[in-house]
Amino acid sequence: MIRVMLVDDQTLVRQGIRSLLEFADDIEVVGEASDGQTAIGRIPDIAPDVLLLDMRMPNGTGLDVLTSLGESNRLPPTIILTTFDDDELVLNGIRAGARGYLLKDVALEDLLSAVRAVAAGKTIVKPAVTERLLKGLKDVRTEFSSLEQPDPLTERETEILRLMAGGYSNKEIANALSVAEGTVKNHVSNVLSKMGVRDRTRAVLKALEAGIL
Repeated sequence: MIRVMLVDDQTLVRQGIRSLLEFADDIEVVGEASDGQTAIGRIPDIAPDVLLLDMRMPNGTGLDVLTSLGESNRLPPTIILTTFDDDELVLNGIRAGARGYLLKDVALEDLLSAVRAVAAGKTIVKPAVTERLLKGLKDVRTEFSSLEQPDPLTERETEILRLMAGGYSNKEIANALSVAEGTVKNHVSNVLSKMGVRDRTRAVLKALEAGIL
């Protein structure tokens, strides 16, 4: 069972998403919060498998939640919820540790697929999404932990980076390339090190910005 927590200041939004999630036999809503500070206090105790997080809330924004829990290493796999195209807000959320984002009017199938994917360790920052987000990067200062040009990647590392950009897990990449999962893990670690980033999502974003993908 995938345990999900909803954080949104709009009661109707929480009720709507909860009703959609209840269609799935393998997903359970185990907690809710209507503001950032309440979420920060409750999330570590509930320890959900997936967090669905609004970014614009009173008494602590979604970015505050991501930053606070990320710094204490208590941030669960998180999907940003948004009602509009706010590229800078979404990018800031992804940089702070979110695995991707969904519009609040998301279709049932897409919502369930996203929750299952993130619970399985994948990201939902697909190439089409990152390309759309990165259209606004000229006006958004990208603050990565390392701003230098990434070290050159090998052909295999670039291939794996492209699969990472597609949201594939290490196991799926290993199956696609007919190699051991441990080999893929080593390549992913090398990619993160060369890119000067902490996680897969930042690696994909930085690679797109640098023109590697």
